Amino acid sequence: MDSKKILDLVGKIEKLIPSNDSDSRKELKNGLKTLIEDYLHSMNLVTREEFDIQKKVLLKTRLKIEELEKKLDD
Repeated sequence: MDSKKILDLVGKIEKLIPSNDSDSRKELKNGLKTLIEDYLHSMNLVTREEFDIQKKVLLKTRLKIEELEKKLDD
């Protein structure tokens, strides 16, 4: 997953929690980042890049099947 987006999300959450102790904020930020990464990983999500690659492969496969079906019909 995109670490920058995760860090942005963690930063937004961190700002919502009042704390004067910078060590606690750092620990909270690292814990939230790990928790979010683990949760997203458990969802078996794919990146946009992986999705686009699979989309291209599927389109190419579909075109090949249509071509073969046309040959069979002729």
